[in-house]
Amino acid sequence: MEIIKGKSILNKVAIGPILYHRKTESQVKRRTVEDTEAEVKRYEMAVACAEDELKTLHEKACEQVGETGAAVFEVHMMMLEDADYRDSVLNIIRNQKTNAEYAAAVTGDNFYRLFADMSDEYFRARAADVKDITNRLVKILSGDAVESGFLTQPVILMAEDLAPSETVQLEKDMLLGFITEQGSPNSHTAILARSMNIPALVSVDVKEAWDGKMAVIDGETGMLYVDPDEETLAAMEKKKQAEEEKERLLQELKDKEDVTLDGTKVKLYANIGDVSDVAEVLKSNAAGIGLFRSEFLYLEKKTYPTEEEQFAAYRQVAEMMAGKEVIIRTLDIGADKQADYFKLKKEENPAMGYRAIRICLTRPEIFRTQLRAIYRASAFGKISIMFPMIASLWEVQKAKEIAASVRDELKEQGVPFGNVAIGIMIETPAAAIISEDLAKEVDFFSIGTNDLVQYTLAIDRQNEKLDEFYDPKHPAVLRLIRFVAESGHKYGCMVGICGELGAETDLTEDFLKMGIDELSVSPSFLLKVREKIRQTDLTK
Repeated sequence: MEIIKGKSILNKVAIGPILYHRKTESQVKRRTVEDTEAEVKRYEMAVACAEDELKTLHEKACEQVGETGAAVFEVHMMMLEDADYRDSVLNIIRNQKTNAEYAAAVTGDNFYRLFADMSDEYFRARAADVKDITNRLVKILSGDAVESGFLTQPVILMAEDLAPSETVQLEKDMLLGFITEQGSPNSHTAILARSMNIPALVSVDVKEAWDGKMAVIDGETGMLYVDPDEETLAAMEKKKQAEEEKERLLQELKDKEDVTLDGTKVKLYANIGDVSDVAEVLKSNAAGIGLFRSEFLYLEKKTYPTEEEQFAAYRQVAEMMAGKEVIIRTLDIGADKQADYFKLKKEENPAMGYRAIRICLTRPEIFRTQLRAIYRASAFGKISIMFPMIASLWEVQKAKEIAASVRDELKEQGVPFGNVAIGIMIETPAAAIISEDLAKEVDFFSIGTNDLVQYTLAIDRQNEKLDEFYDPKHPAVLRLIRFVAESGHKYGCMVGICGELGAETDLTEDFLKMGIDELSVSPSFLLKVREKIRQTDLTK
């Protein structure tokens, strides 16, 4: 038996035979051509063909994992249209008088190295996307089909790397899990794996000799067992059965109240990034939506979403939630969430840079469009607004002033809107420390623990080298949360948590004793948190 440590993508167990996926790389030969414009035309036709393929993949991904998970293929289409990439290919064709597939391959290699060498983890993860679209173009130009449909039995798939387009084309009922040598927990492939609910390990030194051998992925520990002994296999089978039984039992909690043993009622909400995520929210019967990440409406587009496009999305969610509260976080673009059309300059420290409310307050035309769409949608359900990345009192006051101006404008135009509560995210230590002053200005707080942890500990949460130093349960973080809860309640302000820490069931009782009114978690964690709430007695 071999035991190997990797980085886990999903906390689940997978058991089955390994299939080593050997990629067939297209052999690109350089040819000298006389008619360079004919090669340019071939390249343009290949781009059009690739776009058609990506549209088909996007549709399939939407069906399997929803709009948010499928957004990677929108990114790939944008990359195909990238002016720098295109100009490089055409320049090589015309100046070096060479064939289109060679020009595309050279350009792809250059751009891959550019991204792979970047210090930012997010941009390094994009290197795999560049390789994926380049490989697609080269295969089309070479007359080779993009491989798919090779799984004939349930397996744990092993490869050096899997591109997002390969991942979504895999037969889901034949895929028990996957192991890759490359990739990171922040890559698009990893995001797709989580969306598809597939156990996976990345950063594993894969061996071709494992092909055909029985293996176990333990997502909880990040361990891979190759050719496990009888004792290990029996233990993992038992663990897998326990997981499945717990999932079955949790489903019985679907329609139960979120109330503690001593009768304290808790608001258990869900976090979503897209309209399609509402199905999972309804499946677990959440009391509302505590975080609608509206930036995904921007990330899925090639240009700014219009007021009508945003209104349609917000209205649909409000109607589907049938009177339950929907808290929409205003645009939180920037840092690791980039959209080319915003034309944001490269920053040395983007996590602390030009993002979220800072963009909205300095580019009010974007902010006003979103606020109009939100207020209009509030006529069709219970909608609240939440401003992210607040650090100062004046930011809240300015954002409220713009919101009031939008309301007045809609009123003058005779456009109906509902009674919209206004809240802010507490995700900077500055906001936590002045939370008493902020509580006088808003109706509610929602503590974004992901950023609060990284800013409090001065740790980039995407930097894998700092994993051992990253402690989301650090006493300083918990003290800030307690202080925010006390400050909010002092002035009648509701206090919730919408970061990942809200799903940590070993902290649920502590949070409720601090006076946290609402926990908002990913839909997949709702039933686990509900179970913990119902087992908690706050009188003890």
